[in-house]
Amino acid sequence: MSKYKVTPVDQELKFSSDEIIVTKTDLTGKLLYANDVFCRLAEMSTEEVIGQPHSVIRHPDMPRAVFQLLWDTISKGKEIFAYVKNMSATGKYYWVVAHVTPTRDRAGNIIGYHSNRRAPSRAGIADIMPLYRELLAEEAKGGDRKAALAASTGLLKAKLDAIGKTYDEFIWSTGEANV
Repeated sequence: MSKYKVTPVDQELKFSSDEIIVTKTDLTGKLLYANDVFCRLAEMSTEEVIGQPHSVIRHPDMPRAVFQLLWDTISKGKEIFAYVKNMSATGKYYWVVAHVTPTRDRAGNIIGYHSNRRAPSRAGIADIMPLYRELLAEEAKGGDRKAALAASTGLLKAKLDAIGKTYDEFIWSTGEANV
């Protein structure tokens, strides 16, 4: 990605349901591998993305609480599914359903992470957007970043507790279940 701050634009990039975005990272989220679908949607070359933090494609419309949940889950050795809105080098956006898993060495130690992403259903995106808007509003209320993240994370937990589902269960109860 460019050294300059990318400004989001309201133009969606799409990829087909038979394509899979694949990336591998180290323990800190630095990209070690990115397939051609990832590079095409990120609008960057392989050379530009390798060695960059995976957050190089982070869209500001993504609640930090979702990434906190993702990192908390995978660092414990568990997998997670998540809706993620990403941003290309030109500011365009694209949605994915990410499946992130730890990568382990022969001794079972976590040595990095592997993510496969597919194109989500339109119904799934419509189902997740109200929650993400609420989380973003909570994060924008002010205060320091740490307090805002804690408030948003608390709201996410409360929302999931209220419906009696984990985040993964919520994902699969949305329009995504119809894929």
